Amino acid sequence: MVHELAAFERAPEECHLTAEQLDTALFGERPALFGHVAVDGAGEPVGMALWFLNFSTWAGVHGIYLEDLYVRPAARGSGAGRALLVELARLCVERGYERLDWWVLHWNPARDFYGAIGAVPMDEWIPYRLTGPPLRRLADLADLADLADLADLADQGAGAPGGEDLLESSRGDGHR
Repeated sequence: MVHELAAFERAPEECHLTAEQLDTALFGERPALFGHVAVDGAGEPVGMALWFLNFSTWAGVHGIYLEDLYVRPAARGSGAGRALLVELARLCVERGYERLDWWVLHWNPARDFYGAIGAVPMDEWIPYRLTGPPLRRLADLADLADLADLADLADQGAGAPGGEDLLESSRGDGHR
């Protein structure tokens, strides 16, 4: 269904996910991706939600970031999308998560549905993405011998920690 979603979002050539990658992400040793599948009366998959945890440093608690919500065209209007969102909202409340976030393409007709359930668009934050060659160029800065230069590059002395402290923060892979 991820490839179906990519086609719906007018970018099928950008989706390179394999079944093996998805299986590893969901069921590997340390999964960081979670998912739900909506099925019809015959047990056939008609929708899916893929999500992961985010964290609000201001609230001090996790939330759910909904990466993908997709309902097959024949099942739209059946309640499958609502059921998937109800389950994610239930998980948030049950686990004490403060919020459920997702992005929607500006042309997606599901925006009306999201508004109808009380979701509001956030227009005060501008999304940024670093990918491809710019991502690799930035990563190459890690090879600098003097990490203090990185602090100067990132924050010209406005309270950034010294270079020796830059690597003390959690790397996201369970290591410090």
